[in-house]
Amino acid sequence: MTVADAAPTAVPLRHRNFRLLVTGAAVSALGNAITPVALAFAVLDLGGSASELGLVVAAFALAEVLTTLLGGVLGDRMSRRLMMSGSAAGSAVVQAVVAGSLVLDLATIPLLTVLGVLTGCLSALSQPSASAMTRLTVPGDVLARAIALRSLLQTTASMVGFAVGGLLVAAIGSGWAIGVDAVTFAVAAVCFAALRVEQAPAVAGSTMLRDLREGFAEVRTRPWLWICILMALVYHLMFGGAQGVVGPIVVGEGIGRQAWGFALGAMMVGFMAGGLLCLRWHPRRGLFYGSLFLCLTPLFPLAMVSDQLWIILVGAFLHGFGLQVFDVQWNASIQEQVPDDKLSRVYSVDIAGSFVARPLGLALTGPLAQAVGFDRWLCIVAGVMLVAEIAPFLSRDVRRLERLATG
Repeated sequence: MTVADAAPTAVPLRHRNFRLLVTGAAVSALGNAITPVALAFAVLDLGGSASELGLVVAAFALAEVLTTLLGGVLGDRMSRRLMMSGSAAGSAVVQAVVAGSLVLDLATIPLLTVLGVLTGCLSALSQPSASAMTRLTVPGDVLARAIALRSLLQTTASMVGFAVGGLLVAAIGSGWAIGVDAVTFAVAAVCFAALRVEQAPAVAGSTMLRDLREGFAEVRTRPWLWICILMALVYHLMFGGAQGVVGPIVVGEGIGRQAWGFALGAMMVGFMAGGLLCLRWHPRRGLFYGSLFLCLTPLFPLAMVSDQLWIILVGAFLHGFGLQVFDVQWNASIQEQVPDDKLSRVYSVDIAGSFVARPLGLALTGPLAQAVGFDRWLCIVAGVMLVAEIAPFLSRDVRRLERLATG
């Protein structure tokens, strides 16, 4: 049933580069979990509607999508360490400006939108490099465990961030809460700059356009890759707006702002539980079993319809649990199957393809949810998500892809 007997969970942490990587990633994840909660309520406090909130979040998401492909090409041509540390340092500056504008009452919705675009671009430039970096920091025999452990530590930090985010916004305001994110980006930049890793050199004489085409070709020749990317496209099209727009309104305004923070925290608890499972469980057909667990995710938008907090928390937990198990198996499959010299580009296609429709979903969610009713819209979201997540099982490649024999 398992790929190999589990090694001690602390093995990846014996490697200096991996410790630096997960420290920077976890600290950054802590701050990044606070910001969405704070930003959503900052826009609402400025008098923004559901549609305006959707447009602000959509601007960030669109900037990420448009810049990610460039980040993937640069991640295979340049130092991934430099990409990550530079992006984190730039993001620290931008988030400090966002925080200052809110604390000094200088913020406007257009200003937050512009700064969101800058943050999205900086984040996207480093995402493919960050995803591909794990394999460079540990030996191959502990790669699977390192992927699971990194994911677990990041999501644990996010769990704390989401829970604390609602409390910080309620206690000291959105601006100071986002200021915490600026500090975490600065810490992450220091950690990433200290990495010492060896990366495969770029092919001499290759152009960026040719590199990008090779990344798409690598995905096209592996059906399990592009099928799951299409599934993820539908997931983010529907769920992005449910989480980023409808959730803060239905739960945050209906039950309480702290309740929405707790709901996102419960989702992170689910992530943590899924990560703990994946530390010990390495199924040979990881993508198949991960996809099965992914079918739990529609329960969160469905639970948002309830006015009972405990139902929302259970739905959020199951969403996080299922998504985490899938994510670990998905990343392990990519890092085991894709050559290192194309890994950043494949990740960039994965990220861009998965999230390309999210800005549209965020922009349209407000008007559509208001037109049909928030509760009815959440039920539609849950139904579409479930259909999209069942569809990949029609592919033999998804059902039969086997993991490599790594620890």
